[in-house]
Formats: sequence, C-alpha cells, structure tokens
Amino acid sequence: MEKQSIDALLLKINESATSEGNLRTKTIVNRIVRDLFYTIDDLDVTPNEFWTALNYLGEAGQSGELGLLAAGLGFELFLDLRLDEAEMKAGLEGGTPRTIEGPLYVAGAPELNGYGRLNDGTFPGETLVMRGRVLDEKRKPLAGALVEVWHANHLGNYSYFDKSQPAFNLRRSIRTDEAGNYSFRSVVPAGYSVPPVGKTQQLLDQLGRHGHRPAHIHFFVSAPKHRKLTTQVNIDGDPYLWGDLAFATREGLVPTVQHAEGSAGKPYGVDGNFALIDFDFTLSAERDSVPRTEVERVCAAGV
Repeated sequence: MEKQSIDALLLKINESATSEGNLRTKTIVNRIVRDLFYTIDDLDVTPNEFWTALNYLGEAGQSGELGLLAAGLGFELFLDLRLDEAEMKAGLEGGTPRTIEGPLYVAGAPELNGYGRLNDGTFPGETLVMRGRVLDEKRKPLAGALVEVWHANHLGNYSYFDKSQPAFNLRRSIRTDEAGNYSFRSVVPAGYSVPPVGKTQQLLDQLGRHGHRPAHIHFFVSAPKHRKLTTQVNIDGDPYLWGDLAFATREGLVPTVQHAEGSAGKPYGVDGNFALIDFDFTLSAERDSVPRTEVERVCAAGV
C-alpha cells in the first residue's frame, strides 16, 4: 500500500473515537499502530505471521515470560541508557552505574541493620561476604540508606519462584549504619539460563542468540532526597560476563572477587576460606529536572 493510503486508514481509525480519551495514551498507541502498519506493509508480513506473533505474545504472557523478553530484547537496557542520557545532560555524573532490575524482585524481604545473612546455611555454595558503604556525590556516607539485595542460588534459581527454597532465601534489606556501612554474608550465586523450552528461548532460537545470564547480584539502593539506584554487580570470571542475554554487564559493575581466610571472616561468623567483595554505592541527589528513577512495576510480594 502507499504510505498515503495507510495514513488515510489510520486517520479513519482515529476519527472513530466517541470521546476525548487520554491524549498521552492516544499519542503513544497511534504511533505504535502506525509503525506496525508500516512494518507489515514494508516487510510483507503475512496474516499467518501476524497471528503467530500475536499468539506467541499471549502465550508468553500466560507463562510469565514477558519480563524476560523485555530484558532479552534490550528494552530494559534502552530505558536505562535514556535515563543515563537525561542525567548527563543535567550534569549528573559520577554515581554508581545503573543496570536492569529484571523480573525476579520480591517485595517485603526482612530488614536488618548494618549487616545481614541472606541464607540459612542449608544450601550448598561458596561462602561470600560483600561489604562497603553508601555514599553521596561528595563521597560522604549516607546513614540509614536502604540496600535491598537479591540473587540466585547455586542452581541459578530464585526463592519465591523456586518453591524448594525458604521464603526470602538470598533476599534481604539492609540499613546502613551511622558511617554508611553495609555488609552481608551469602553464597556465590551461579549464572543461569532462561527456561530451555520456554517462550523466550523459542524467540532467541529464531534470532540465533543464546539465553544465558552470568552470575550476578541485584540491588536497589535508596536514601531520602537521593535518586534510587537499580543495579547489579557481576561475578568476574563467569563465561557469559560480557555476553549477557540481558545486556546488563556494564563497566564499573564487575568488582574484584578476593579470596580471604582466617580472622577476616570472624566479624561475619565465617571460618576458613571465603569469597570477599568490597563495593561502594554512590547515589546522586534528587533533581526536579530529570526523570525520576522510581519505576512503577508490578512485582511479587513475599509473606
């Protein structure tokens, strides 16, 4: 079809409205529909291909994989890069890099002061201690900041979604002490893959891409009058460190994993050898001139 004919069809569809509706919603939906009409016409998408795609999205929604698709197709990365650009234009630089949230956060993890243990010791894995400070833009410590942390177990599975794990296993919220310090004891997480027979892997196969994620630890870090940070640190040495399905590995988020032993573990109740990560988070002050970092997403809530 001629683009002029497509535009005339779109105009007819838009004129079918019987009320004003929401201007923002109309603008976004009309743009998406226009671009899809152009795509169907330019690429000669057949009815069978169209309905296959629509059925695929319905099945992906039923299986709970739309969040994986958003990460795997780069949408979460793209949203992060737009926030980075907005902050750079506003002169905000030097904070800890953000990266994707992913679809596996669970609200309501137990809150602890200063230090927390994320596991109960009943599951295998190399002991990990991670510690550091939460700082402001001037490198001053932020007392009372909230560090929410969650990660996968030795099999690459997350509690709540994996019913074999106790509630909130490998999930905690830690308030920094008066010197801005946080620390926790856990186990070194494993990398994992999307469900091998799921809808995400089905599309990745068509795109010639793998479905692997490197080992990583997720964080929300927040403090009053500061921009909430959504980020993750990646475990150095993982074979998929720079080939992440979700494009979440970024410079500045791959800390050195030290191998510690002896008295270094006593403050955390650790005997013998353990992995140690030192990592400080730096938060930027909130600004009215840039988009907020608090994102409204539906998430699971533990009990």
